[in-house]
Amino acid sequence: MTRQCSRPGCAEQATATLTYEYRRGAAWIDALLSERDPHAYDLCERHAGRVSVPHGWRLDDRRAGAGLLRMAG
Repeated sequence: MTRQCSRPGCAEQATATLTYEYRRGAAWIDALLSERDPHAYDLCERHAGRVSVPHGWRLDDRRAGAGLLRMAG
């Protein structure tokens, strides 16, 4: 079963999962989890590639081949 992107108005198939921990100021993008997590966001390729985090947060894209670690601000 496929899942749809969590972004409002997007009908694309989800390919990645975004999770975050507010206390640590960190967010992670992983390959789509096999099970839906109510505390995470399933995103299509386009929206996963455009994620931005608040000033001072860290974003770690852990998808295979991505190797992206960004600090905001």
